[in-house]
Amino acid sequence: MESIIKPLNNNSPEADYRSLPHNIEAEQGLLGALLVNNDVLDRVRDFLEPHHFHDPVHGRIFEAAAKFIDNGNAASPVTLKNYFEHDEGVSQLGGTAYLSKLASNATTIINAKQYGKTIYDLALRREIIKLGENMVVTAHDAEIDDSPSQQIETAEQALYEIAEKGHHSSGFMSFDNSVSGAVEMVTRAYKREGKLSGISTGFMDVDDVLGGLQESDLLILAGRPGMGKTALATNVAFNIAQKYARAVADGNVEIQPDGRQIVKDGAVVGFFSLEMSAEQLASRVIAEQTKISSDSIRKGNLTDEEYTRLFNTAKELQSLPLYIDHTGAIPISTLTARARRLKRQYGLGLIVVDYLQLVRASSSGGVENRVQEISIITQGLKALAKELEVPVLALSQLSRQVENRDDKRPQLADLRESGSIEQDADIVMFVYR
Repeated sequence: MESIIKPLNNNSPEADYRSLPHNIEAEQGLLGALLVNNDVLDRVRDFLEPHHFHDPVHGRIFEAAAKFIDNGNAASPVTLKNYFEHDEGVSQLGGTAYLSKLASNATTIINAKQYGKTIYDLALRREIIKLGENMVVTAHDAEIDDSPSQQIETAEQALYEIAEKGHHSSGFMSFDNSVSGAVEMVTRAYKREGKLSGISTGFMDVDDVLGGLQESDLLILAGRPGMGKTALATNVAFNIAQKYARAVADGNVEIQPDGRQIVKDGAVVGFFSLEMSAEQLASRVIAEQTKISSDSIRKGNLTDEEYTRLFNTAKELQSLPLYIDHTGAIPISTLTARARRLKRQYGLGLIVVDYLQLVRASSSGGVENRVQEISIITQGLKALAKELEVPVLALSQLSRQVENRDDKRPQLADLRESGSIEQDADIVMFVYR
């Protein structure tokens, strides 16, 4: 299709050395098809927005047409004419006659969705270019307290957000596909030792109740200090990582048609330890496996036999796919970015967060109170579980009101900042003894 306008801004700084990627013909083709047949909007509205158009005039035409159609009116050169009579951009293109020219040059609507995808993809390319330019400027003009690692993490987060925009919304899923997914889950349980559809925790009683840790679930493990939340979560993480390592060593791997390898047992674990250091967490695991007290390990009060046993056990544990991030007061955005990276690099299968109340919302702006901040965090963790299709096990503190009751068994209402936690969680478990 022959272009019927020229780019509006040939004097932009970008044009001095290289024009930003765009396709005016695709924009014209889509708008023309839309003005001829308003059903075209349904083919592109899941992913295309006015700001995706390189030419702002085209974005305004698309936005006006969409509003007309949403209000039950027909969008055509005639109906839109009055709304663009005084539009300076349209005037530069020949006035409202430009709308008629768009429609008359639309030879078919068959390619309309492809035009939309072209516009969308080029918009993403422009965002990538802008991000790259911002990275260069930030690196040159960095503040003293702005470390390179922070800049890399910020850039990675921004780049991932652009990548996520590139995944068009799936919309409705047919019941056929839904049923197939359910049957696949049952098949996994049928084939897996222990008949679990999810990942085994290594604790039979817990597995019997949960059926294993299920993909996309947000599980809350709550209890008062000293009840053993971290100990239980650490053991779950260790058991799952150990099962994965053994499955790999035994060749218990399934090759998919696309060449991917799926390990049939256990999972790669990402453990966000906001309270304890990675070394402290590792010491707990070593103490559990060697049956040597943590106090003896911490003080170095060991016999020769115990030291040899500890050393050999530590050597065996080094190959476990258990990754610990002990950043304190980590923002939810940083936690999310690091989990995505671990998923991309090693095939993450479980996330553990110890504990929920130590995670920070990415920005305090607009957060009125702690309950609202916890709500942002739990929603972020649930979204992360769905996005990465992994279970997220988050530990949570209980409020002190449980200590004021005769019956000290915890209840949902005892969760600190409980409203959002119980609302966003799929499973809530309590540690009590």
